[in-house]
Amino acid sequence: MPELPEVETSRRGIEPYLVGHTILHAVVRNARLRWPVSQEIMALSDQVVISVQRRAKYLLVELKSGWIIIHLGMSGSLRVLTEETEPAKHDHVDLVMDTGYVLRYTDPRRFGAWLWCQDLEGSSVLSHLGPEPLSEAFNADYLREKSLKKKSPIKPWLMDNKLVVGVGNIYASESLFVAGISPDRPANSLSLEEYGLLVSTIKAVLLRSIEQGGTTLRDFLQSDGKPGYFAQELQVYGRAGEACRVCGTPIQSSKHAQRSTFFCPRCQR
Repeated sequence: MPELPEVETSRRGIEPYLVGHTILHAVVRNARLRWPVSQEIMALSDQVVISVQRRAKYLLVELKSGWIIIHLGMSGSLRVLTEETEPAKHDHVDLVMDTGYVLRYTDPRRFGAWLWCQDLEGSSVLSHLGPEPLSEAFNADYLREKSLKKKSPIKPWLMDNKLVVGVGNIYASESLFVAGISPDRPANSLSLEEYGLLVSTIKAVLLRSIEQGGTTLRDFLQSDGKPGYFAQELQVYGRAGEACRVCGTPIQSSKHAQRSTFFCPRCQR
């Protein structure tokens, strides 16, 4: 699944082709995504794009009359193509621009979403979300306060979007490794100093991934069709049985909330 850095990479890739330009109309070849494509999107006509923003793993395309909310789901991707480019089997939605380009949404599994909202504050898919991990609101004091009664392992807790958005499976594993914190540690066992280290590490890992273009997963492509490169730098994720790059101990894997967790038993305490 594309995580926050991949979504931010997509946002940055498509922004220059959308902002200040006009959506002439939308072409919806298959409206049966995770939720049906909103009727308002299918009826779009001559709408100027004001901004392209991101909230958690949602892309937000601002128009004068409202917002298009896009989620890439498990296998979705966005590309900017010329209007003459023939669609393939899994190309479900196009935004046809006045520049001769189209923003094309591809999703083999159809777990993504294209929704319409007039007021973001009233959006049911956004209202429950926690702070952005790269914002000042996400800090050691915030995590410490939220963890006081949390005895659950810290790794799945960090992946709760009500706590903080966008710290998915890959980046939770990577950040805990860099911070030297075991994924099995109870959330309320960390000191304020450890939370400070974890917060700064999460921010650094996410920013580095964004700089590298997002982690290359099976299905993710950037808007220009080029894969991301952060996977080349992964320290623990997907490396079970391989030697830790720091101490040489074999990387181990376990399950948290039915998700694979990768860690070094020596470096992480």
